[in-house]
Amino acid sequence: MSTPTSATTGRASFLRLVLAADAVVTGVNGLAYLAAAGLLSDLLGPDTGPLRGIGIFLLAYGVAVGLLAGRRQVSEAGTQVVIGLNVVWALASVVAVVTGLLAFTTIGAVWAILQALVVAGFAALQIAGLRKLR
Repeated sequence: MSTPTSATTGRASFLRLVLAADAVVTGVNGLAYLAAAGLLSDLLGPDTGPLRGIGIFLLAYGVAVGLLAGRRQVSEAGTQVVIGLNVVWALASVVAVVTGLLAFTTIGAVWAILQALVVAGFAALQIAGLRKLR
């Protein structure tokens, strides 16, 4: 069994850091939606049920991304799945705002677009991290 070289480990550390940051931001967001769905519903617009559902998903997704970041060797395939899901999330957020699907308030629409930009930024950084591995 071979061990990763320091160059490989150094290149992987950027990707690991980006994945870990994504996991933390996503998990904290999920916890906020779960713990404060009532308050956030008034502020953002969607009912508490969808906010709690989103919170559960984000919390589970954050844990999964955190586990991926913590692996001894970062999985390229797993990272590609995360990138794909991040892109889908960013696009779905924009669609939800544009179509009025979740009845966002103005603050909620701005929040959803800002989140979409952050998630798209994570995807771009994760793509850069994968390229560093090759």
